[in-house]
Amino acid sequence: MPDRSEIAYFGAGPAPLPTPVLEEASQVLLNYNNTGIGLTELSHRSPEANAILSHTQTGLRRLLDIPDSDGPDGYQILFLQGGGSGQFSAVVYHLISVWIGELAKTKQQGLDAEVAKMRLDYLVTGSWSLKASQEAARLIGPEHVNIVTDARKARDDGKFGSIPSRDTWKPTPHKDDVALTYYCDNETVDGVEFPTAPSGPNLVADMSSNFLSRPVDVRAHAAIFGGAQKNVGTTGITIAIISNRLLPPHATLAEPQLLRKLHLPNGPIVLDYPTISKNNSLYNTLPIFDVWIAGQVMQRLLDQSPDTNTPRITAQQATSNHKSTLLYGVLDTYPETYTVVPDASVRSRMNLCFRIRGGDSAAEQAFLKGATQRGLLGLKGHRSVGGIRASNYNAVPVEAVEKLAKYLTDFAREQ
Repeated sequence: MPDRSEIAYFGAGPAPLPTPVLEEASQVLLNYNNTGIGLTELSHRSPEANAILSHTQTGLRRLLDIPDSDGPDGYQILFLQGGGSGQFSAVVYHLISVWIGELAKTKQQGLDAEVAKMRLDYLVTGSWSLKASQEAARLIGPEHVNIVTDARKARDDGKFGSIPSRDTWKPTPHKDDVALTYYCDNETVDGVEFPTAPSGPNLVADMSSNFLSRPVDVRAHAAIFGGAQKNVGTTGITIAIISNRLLPPHATLAEPQLLRKLHLPNGPIVLDYPTISKNNSLYNTLPIFDVWIAGQVMQRLLDQSPDTNTPRITAQQATSNHKSTLLYGVLDTYPETYTVVPDASVRSRMNLCFRIRGGDSAAEQAFLKGATQRGLLGLKGHRSVGGIRASNYNAVPVEAVEKLAKYLTDFAREQ
């Protein structure tokens, strides 16, 4: 049986965690803070659980410079369940409720006609943003969903792998009609990452797979969310950063009966941002162990970057850039063996997707077999697209990336 130190894991999620965090986790599972009770056994409403929740929220605020205020310029940090896919629905439920609630304050008659003009703008640049747009269409009808850009139409092969030029985008002409503008910052399946954030009314970002890998202009967003199981922690919690402008008392939400009258959905209470915020993420039983893991990961990131004069996540950004540059450098050195899937200008630092000999099945199987023999695991591409994918998340050490780079070089030279 191999030792953990002998394995380099590049799985896309659940992803690796720092070994010291796991070692401490094995202790707190049995006895947390000398309470004689394991962490998964403690009440989510206990003082210990509240301290964990506060520590994790504070760590995230410091890492991403998230405004901490009760005023309209502040943001709430919420912990929910349901994963990123749950948030595909949650943002739709909430943002249309805000849009209609604000409209109803000034317009008592003719709401049906105004709602008919409501649009949700989606930038479809990969498999996950496509799924998000499809969920929005399922919930409120495709007539309300505007595809600002579909990256598949920008390539000859009709597949994802680019972000079309902004001058080709087709946002909803009248901004007042837009309830949200949605993008996926990093497409895990297709290896595409936005070099810089787009813009639009009520900007919503899915950052599940590049969360805490670089600085983020939180203030430019209405909402940011991400599943924890890639860069932050374990499967079980989803982190959402929500602008106070979208929450009472700074926003007026549509009453449930009004939404029903307009033939629009009311979301489930466990995805309701005001309810979760009002209860400090403790409306229902929060998996505190998962929050503790996330807090420990955040603390390690803070410890890497003690300089308070720069964004606290810049040290991790430098490491992420270094690792991805190393791997892409090898892939580009051997173009006869490796073909990187996305365009060079939008290559993901987190999920490096490539094919071997143009997608030759036998060559890719040989590559994966050889990788396993060297203790390089989790490199098989997503089932929907195939190929090879090396996920370069925060907890993947530089040494593991160097080991993969050497194998990439050796494999190419042996062909």
